[in-house]
Amino acid sequence: MEEADSSDQITSPLLPTSTLRDESSSSNGEEVENSPIKQVALTVSTSDDPTLPVLTFRMWFLGTLSCVLLSFLNQFFWYRTEPLSITAISAQIAVVPLGQLMAAKITDRVFFRGSRWEFSLNPGPFNVKEHVLITIFANSGAGTVYAIHIVTAVKIFYQKHISFSVSLIVVITTQVLGFGWAGIYRRYLVEPAAMWWPANLVQVSLFRALHEKDEREKGGVSRTQFFVIAFICSFAYYIFPGYLFQMLTSISWICWIFPQSILVQQLGSGLHGLGIAAVGLDWSSISSYLGSPLASPWFATANVAVGFFIIMYVVTPISYWCNFYDAKVFPIFSEDLFTGSGQIYNISSIIDSSFHFDDAAYQRQGQLHLSTFFVMTYGVGFAALTATIVHVILFHGREIWEQSKSSFKEKEKDIHTKLMSKYRQVPEWWFWSILVGNVALTIFACEYYKEQLQLPWWGVILACAIAIFFTLPIGIITAITNQTPGLNIITEYIIGYIYPGYPVANMCFKVYGYISMTQAITFLQDFKLGHYMKIPPRTMFMAQVVGTLIAALVYLSTAWWLMETIPGICDQSSDSVWTCPGDHVFYDASVVWGLIGPRKMFGNQGLYGAVNWFFLGGAVAPLLVWAAAKAFPGQEWIRLINMPILIGACGQMPPATAVNYTSWIILGFLSGFVVFRYRPELWQRYNYVLSGALDAGLAFMGVLLYLCLGLEDIGIEWWGNNLDGCPYASCPSAPGVVVQGCPVMS
Repeated sequence: MEEADSSDQITSPLLPTSTLRDESSSSNGEEVENSPIKQVALTVSTSDDPTLPVLTFRMWFLGTLSCVLLSFLNQFFWYRTEPLSITAISAQIAVVPLGQLMAAKITDRVFFRGSRWEFSLNPGPFNVKEHVLITIFANSGAGTVYAIHIVTAVKIFYQKHISFSVSLIVVITTQVLGFGWAGIYRRYLVEPAAMWWPANLVQVSLFRALHEKDEREKGGVSRTQFFVIAFICSFAYYIFPGYLFQMLTSISWICWIFPQSILVQQLGSGLHGLGIAAVGLDWSSISSYLGSPLASPWFATANVAVGFFIIMYVVTPISYWCNFYDAKVFPIFSEDLFTGSGQIYNISSIIDSSFHFDDAAYQRQGQLHLSTFFVMTYGVGFAALTATIVHVILFHGREIWEQSKSSFKEKEKDIHTKLMSKYRQVPEWWFWSILVGNVALTIFACEYYKEQLQLPWWGVILACAIAIFFTLPIGIITAITNQTPGLNIITEYIIGYIYPGYPVANMCFKVYGYISMTQAITFLQDFKLGHYMKIPPRTMFMAQVVGTLIAALVYLSTAWWLMETIPGICDQSSDSVWTCPGDHVFYDASVVWGLIGPRKMFGNQGLYGAVNWFFLGGAVAPLLVWAAAKAFPGQEWIRLINMPILIGACGQMPPATAVNYTSWIILGFLSGFVVFRYRPELWQRYNYVLSGALDAGLAFMGVLLYLCLGLEDIGIEWWGNNLDGCPYASCPSAPGVVVQGCPVMS
């Protein structure tokens, strides 16, 4: 579910340290200074060449191109039933041959020789520092821009007015606001060796692999050749699940055996049911929500698999068939909002003319109901939040305390901080200026456009206070443990109780309070990547700011274009692939937490107050693992049980569906366990390259299909393009409930 984002916890593995070159010893056997963190010492080079050109024409061209392409593609695919998140790794790999080609073909003529404006379009070979900055640009375009959810919810779901200019202000300020406290906290979260940011070691390892000499084995292929072959295969194959045979997205073959059975289709549907035996042969359905399974270590994949199995195949069936909260009146798996009789709730009827909650109309229509699975996903979000906090305290508390104390002692600098000290640092006032300017612009927008945004000025201040308060402790947790507790549920809860009845205000508060903190963590992680790769700080700062601004503009422009040109976009009742599953869940959350409010849903006036016990359950679960680890110290596997990951395994559901998980787990097992264990040399050489090639090939074919066929609405009507083949999976099973298109159970 969108409310409990756990993807960052499970898609950032480290390369096996045994395969990395240990640089802690010099060639004559003498020890050289290195990082006190073993993984960093084995992965990150302790050498630096400050003469390498960085701000080159190649960097600007390829960086801007990467940022624009990834921003466009990620937003383009975000509205689709199976959204694809194209990571920066795709660009990181793809730009290498382009950079080398530009270095070989572009003129090396020097312009304005002898003047202060002297420059060359081709200052020499394509180097790793240019490559890092291009990747920083690409990082800005990777993933999604969270504030776009607000625009989509207001324009499409609520059918209210929000202008492009106001939308642009919200998008830019939410994306850039985190720069302020990222800069303030960088001395504590970037410079100390104790803050080592494990996720960065993946990219560092990949940079070294791409820039070290790649010898082609006899009868084998180089990484570049493998990337091209895999890219072409991915590009050619996606015409089948993307156009000719869309059922490959979710092959729910059990439904074919019992085409009239609601029960069987509830069990077998990969898109609308439990997904038993369902499998997706489409890379977008595999990597849509959990990221690439090729980039997940096996222990994390195993935790996700166990959590998914328990929640999907134990807790959900018990809750449904025991009829908790009248579960059988509703579909077994749905993010829709219902009346007590199982009909879709008419949200517009409880909104008055001033876009505010109408309590009298709500009393007439009756209380809002959720499917049992949707209620449970909120409970899982509650539990995952407390489980993360307790897990980190129990298993990493002493480590965090000791390393946090050391991070505040400026005298303790490792080799990388010493090497970076030769470069001009970014002045503190640059960050303060960004912070003050963004807060002022946000307050102005919320006050001047209050009818569109609803959030009062004090809400902006409170959201920023929450974000800046949590950035340091959450940054420390992320930098050491690679786990990032989310603030989305807490921010929704707070503003929902303080300021109920205003859905846009709730969305804005959540985005400013949650995403600005997340953006700060992202910026800090990029700072640390530049720290490891010895990128001049001012150059890194410039690349981050420019990349973020470009990405914000491209994301919003792409979303606006799609919303204006695709008829019926986000209509889940149609057969269109443009169903906007993530935005649908975000909209539902704004209704639950913002329009109606937590008091009427999970408080003393609501139906689902018992769900609050999940907070306690999440806090207790890590205690059991910790106690078991203490009782059986010789059993190392116990410490691999990660309750935040296990409990939050289904945190992406909905909008993610069962087939996204089953396919992801299968491929994650094959990559992270089978190939990694039995053919580690192949895994290290080709694993990340394959992931990037699959992303890139699918992305380009997907856009090509839309531009050539989608714009003209040219489709093929046949049974192979029935996405799921389980028409009754979304039907209720309670006797006498009448839902259009469903048989009535007696």
